[in-house]
Amino acid sequence: MRGVKGVIGALLIAIGLGSCKEHIDMSARYVLKEETAYSYLCKHEQYSSFVDLLNKVPVSRMSSSTVGSLLSARGHFTVFAPDNDAVQAYLDTLAMKNIIASASWDGFRDSTTLDSIRKVIVYNSVINSGDNLPAYDVAQFPINDGGEFSKSNMYDRKLIVNYFDDPDSITINGALMDARNNNIRVLNGYVHCVHSVVAPTNNTLGYLLNKIYTEKESGYYVSSMLVHAVGMLDTLQKYRDDEYEQAYQTGQVPEMIAHESGVGYTTGKLPEHRYYGFTFFAETDDVWEREIGKNRFDITVDDVVSWLKENGYYPTAKTDENYHSEDNILNQFVTYHFLPMRLASDRLVLHWNEKGYSSQRKQPTVVQYEYYTCMGKRRLVKFLESAESDGVRINRFPKIDNGRRGSYHEISCDADKAGIKVPIPETEGEFNVRNGIVYPIDQIMAYTEDVQHNLHKERIRFDIASAMPEMMNNDIRLQYYSLGQRWGFPFTSQYPYFDDVFIGDESWFFYYNGYNETMKNYQGDELNVRGFLDITFRLPPVPADGIYEIRFNVQSEGHNRGMVQFYWGENKDNLPPMGIPLDIRTSGLERRTTSGTFPSNVGWERDTQDDDYNAEVDKKLRNNGFMKGAEIYCDGGQGLSTMARADPVIVRRIIVREPMKADETYYLRFKSVLDDQTREFYMDYLEYCPKEVYDNPETPEDIW
Repeated sequence: MRGVKGVIGALLIAIGLGSCKEHIDMSARYVLKEETAYSYLCKHEQYSSFVDLLNKVPVSRMSSSTVGSLLSARGHFTVFAPDNDAVQAYLDTLAMKNIIASASWDGFRDSTTLDSIRKVIVYNSVINSGDNLPAYDVAQFPINDGGEFSKSNMYDRKLIVNYFDDPDSITINGALMDARNNNIRVLNGYVHCVHSVVAPTNNTLGYLLNKIYTEKESGYYVSSMLVHAVGMLDTLQKYRDDEYEQAYQTGQVPEMIAHESGVGYTTGKLPEHRYYGFTFFAETDDVWEREIGKNRFDITVDDVVSWLKENGYYPTAKTDENYHSEDNILNQFVTYHFLPMRLASDRLVLHWNEKGYSSQRKQPTVVQYEYYTCMGKRRLVKFLESAESDGVRINRFPKIDNGRRGSYHEISCDADKAGIKVPIPETEGEFNVRNGIVYPIDQIMAYTEDVQHNLHKERIRFDIASAMPEMMNNDIRLQYYSLGQRWGFPFTSQYPYFDDVFIGDESWFFYYNGYNETMKNYQGDELNVRGFLDITFRLPPVPADGIYEIRFNVQSEGHNRGMVQFYWGENKDNLPPMGIPLDIRTSGLERRTTSGTFPSNVGWERDTQDDDYNAEVDKKLRNNGFMKGAEIYCDGGQGLSTMARADPVIVRRIIVREPMKADETYYLRFKSVLDDQTREFYMDYLEYCPKEVYDNPETPEDIW
């Protein structure tokens, strides 16, 4: 809660963040086309302390060039330049915490600390957008309250922007931008003056929660006590996979080489890091005082366990004191609050090419959602945002205008299905930890029988990349890169980069960003595998026991697609095959091979004005294991009037129809059946659809 904010951290930590109401478009106030960022700063005395640091801090450990030299060169740089008063205030803070002997550059007790502090100030102040992406003027800042810049700064941290009612009040990690000296356009980017040093904490979420618990700090004391009780603090200390870091830097993990496909040679950029991240939805102490009726510091673990039992939560869980066990009631309650990925407010629900959405306006339109798997005992957490939801909601189940001629907007939402509103995250002071984000929630969050029941009554669609936390934690999934930004990942035998994906030794595994492109994919992105592919996924859980269809969305355009056999089951190392091989060269109308193009004869027809006839076409397709693409997203980019459903090359294939259990873990394997390593396998999204939805005689499954 807000009362916890403003606490000053220890070494390399400093100033936090604020909050905002709306995006402010402040056009560039200066255009200095003959000035670089560095030359501009040099000409203004108010930045002399910062310039001195720029001339002392090297670009990297491997380079003798300074950041000042870097900002003198061509490029696209965003500089949040602290003025002299800001630098001095930062030194004052370090002296107050006894980190340095006096509030001056002569007050440092050793050169190592001096070099570190210099680097903290400089690296956190500069975002290098590289050769292909622009620097950030204010109009390009994240629009959401607590939104993160898509590019990391030189310290490899994502900066967070906050706005206030005053149109000239914008903070960057709590550093107030100067109301006039910002948006200064220079030859190689933008300069924004700030009145505090931008210096997010280097502490971890585990450190923060342990400190709150041991020092009995108000705000999240009860929540931190529960996290401590279930033994999560060590896990929440994790920030970076240092083994991968060493392997990457020493060349033990090879770069993705150019690999031949049916459309030429493809390369992929190997991720430089393997970071961990966490998102924590935490009940505030006010909530626990209201529910239990005791002062926050008097509430015990036993009090919470008793409250959970009395209110009927997790009725099948064990109620012993083995809180570290995933079968324990408290463990299941606490771990459901955590996602194994760090999600800023503008990343909880991703928007790109759903119907009516514009990346210029960035206003939610139709119902858009994400399903993630929580930590601990695996359960689904649903996030929804729409024009009617008033922000992102957790486990919201509205009535939707989802008929064939509907709008896919919310019609209404029962009070007991409204979901928990996700507020502005805690990002100020000590809460600006490097591996996590804390969201204060004002009601109890739990995987109740009602949540489970409502999830079981709907089709669950998830972008394949959403099932891989590494994609979010390492700034890979849906960032504003061009199509030329392809990521390539090592074979699992080279290095297990993914926890839930197992990549065979001849499977070239790529991720294509789709922002700013016209790709015919849900959310714009895709996974693509070349070579003699053999890929296994650990699937997200289903919400309840029952019969489910698993559908696989295919974009079959082109002759370079391949054919795979699906395998599915519980034993990752011994999965049975499911049906006949899936030929993803087959679209609604055509089957394209190297020998030529032939009719597919699966029954695809364009929709007519006769919805009864359209429904019969859908039935015929299902009988052949096909479904049309989803109506919810645009065919080939955003803002288009043609939806994916209208494109015959975009189809859903029914690959599994089997009983599944909520407490079981399932795997899906794709293995090539063509003796041709130039073929490619395309992956967009999967669907879980319970029998109660796809075979409902009263309410047929919607087309969306």
